[in-house]
Amino acid sequence: MTSSPLTIAPRPIDPSVDHGIRAIVTGSSTAETCNTDLAAGPWDFDARPGYGPGSSMGDVIPTGAPRQGALPDSYRTASEADLHERIRGAKAALGDRVVVLGHFYQREEVVVHADYVGDSFQLAGAAKAHPEAEAIVFCGVHFMAETADLLSRPEQAVILPNLAAGCSMADMASIDEVEECWEQLAEVYGDLDTPDADGLLPVIPVTYMNSSAAIKGFVGRHGGIVCTSSNARTVLEWAFTRGRRVLFFPDQHLGRNTAKAMGVPLEQMPLWNPRQPYGGSADALAGARVILWHGFCSVHRRFTVAQIAQARAEHPGVRVIVHPECPMAVVDAADEAGSTDYIRKAIDAATEPTTFAIGTEINLVQRLAAQYPQHEIFCLDPVVCPCSTMYRIHPGYLAWVLEELVAGRTPNRIQVPATVADPARVALERMLAARP
Repeated sequence: MTSSPLTIAPRPIDPSVDHGIRAIVTGSSTAETCNTDLAAGPWDFDARPGYGPGSSMGDVIPTGAPRQGALPDSYRTASEADLHERIRGAKAALGDRVVVLGHFYQREEVVVHADYVGDSFQLAGAAKAHPEAEAIVFCGVHFMAETADLLSRPEQAVILPNLAAGCSMADMASIDEVEECWEQLAEVYGDLDTPDADGLLPVIPVTYMNSSAAIKGFVGRHGGIVCTSSNARTVLEWAFTRGRRVLFFPDQHLGRNTAKAMGVPLEQMPLWNPRQPYGGSADALAGARVILWHGFCSVHRRFTVAQIAQARAEHPGVRVIVHPECPMAVVDAADEAGSTDYIRKAIDAATEPTTFAIGTEINLVQRLAAQYPQHEIFCLDPVVCPCSTMYRIHPGYLAWVLEELVAGRTPNRIQVPATVADPARVALERMLAARP
């Protein structure tokens, strides 16, 4: 399905996205950023409701979303060089007792200390592959740490350096909203847990990896499955052999782009708005094949057809690759669409110098540009606007959790209750078996 996570050496890319944003704020760069607050430490925003500056800053955060406690002054005021030394020292002291995982979208100053870097699925696999580690420090967002907890040994501690690092897309489908949707669909289609004469269930729930453990548990209890951006088509094929239709959440764009590529007509893909009775699509449910949840990724929603047209005008022969979380019109206008790992592999496989315009998170794009200097690689969006929640993980938080572990304390542990974990693992095991 995907390759193994990449083992990386500590060689920071400079200037990093973080350094670039600071240059914009100080006026030494003419580039643009979506929010100058990105130059501040994330602890400035931890006590406030919201996802923080960046791509998700306009999204509505659920009441009761996790918040991070105050970070000690010694970490907030330390220089970048000092934090790097403290992180390296703590890792050396801990040795094999800790594994640090870094998502592709993390800032470079964090990724440089990761033992593995990859997408959420690859990193969950890395967590599972290290049963000897006492602690897994997951530099990503909340749902990723939950998934690592589901797949690791019970005695292993999975730690999220900043509890405020959530995911606005994952938050767009709460367990209460999904259960209410399920009840309303039962009013339309009848008993959802009883197959028809052909052995097919009325609806198979499919959740994207970018969802809470509670949602994964719901899917596991109702005969459904988890998907990744790499195996979404295989998962939908799996679901259609078991059900008349699919409820796909939380990302409407991945669901729409995948189903459209499989030949499902757009009129058979109604949008379910959880704030309206019957999703606001009561008339379209009878003929539905894929019911799409009204969710999206704010990073990938920033990419537009106009940006692609400008890239083609300014760079004749450019190869445009976008993530399938982008809107359908953007995916249709691009040359290719694929997961973060697909994008990385496509660039790695290019044997001749090529110009790539990439539609995904800026930290990954800039890292790829540095790693493949034989190519010209740039982000489709000219405005520097990283993932708000990934950006909440700062070297100060990484240094803090590692030094706490050295001192024998376990901060910010993420644990999924057994009542949720057991059915969630069922859904994840189905995903692992659904190989393209």
